Amino acid sequence: MLIGEFIHTIDEKNRLSLPAKFRAEMGKKVVVTPGLDGCLFVFSLKQWEKISGKLGESSMLQSDMRSFNRHMLGGAFEAEVDTIGRVLIPDFLRKRANLKERVAVIGVQSRVELWNEKEWQKYKEGVEKQADSLAEKLGQVGVL
Repeated sequence: MLIGEFIHTIDEKNRLSLPAKFRAEMGKKVVVTPGLDGCLFVFSLKQWEKISGKLGESSMLQSDMRSFNRHMLGGAFEAEVDTIGRVLIPDFLRKRANLKERVAVIGVQSRVELWNEKEWQKYKEGVEKQADSLAEKLGQVGVL
């Protein structure tokens, strides 16, 4: 399971080092794709196959499904993790998530999220302020 929060830097060649505990679980190749809420998602190949398979089964007759597939699949990039654990973040994805030198690398169970460090701090503060009400809503639907 991918969990935790780390701050890493992107080098001048757009390479970002993944935390060692994430590398061990994700393998030598990953898929970087546009995420939600302004971040990028990083999936292991195995997890990506599951997600892209489910997206591929969706109806192309529904506008929302076409749009979301274009967002996730059209912007996806397969990247190798080099021998020292770095992954290339292409310019088009780096710009999409407004990634600067310092990047928040967040483990979210089956994926990694890459955030602009300042945007992550703002997002996290907002969620922390409403954590009690979020927990109550999740409890009402039987999640917690």
